[in-house]
Amino acid sequence: MLNPIADSLERYMDLVSTRQKLVAANIANAGTPGYKAKDLDFQFEFQSAISGSNLNVVEVPGLKAGNDGNNVSLDRESRLLAENAIRFNLASTMWKSQLRMTRSAIQEGRNG
Repeated sequence: MLNPIADSLERYMDLVSTRQKLVAANIANAGTPGYKAKDLDFQFEFQSAISGSNLNVVEVPGLKAGNDGNNVSLDRESRLLAENAIRFNLASTMWKSQLRMTRSAIQEGRNG
């Protein structure tokens, strides 16, 4: 890895990607009777990812279920999609910045 910051950004982006898949699955199952929305505690999981722990996906507590037992809230899932996009874009921008700094250092080393 390039450095500890880049390593953390990579783990962060992996976590955002995993959450995006969970949100997409929740949306895809919005009409599935008995389906329970799944998510992860983002802050906790990020700290765990940095320390090397495994990811813990859980059913989302406290969501109201419909008559069919499904508790997916499209409003909630849409908000999570937008939040994830912001998180991923920020991490991607930071990753690109780290890469540019590394390239610059390499090029200066070759020219100096």
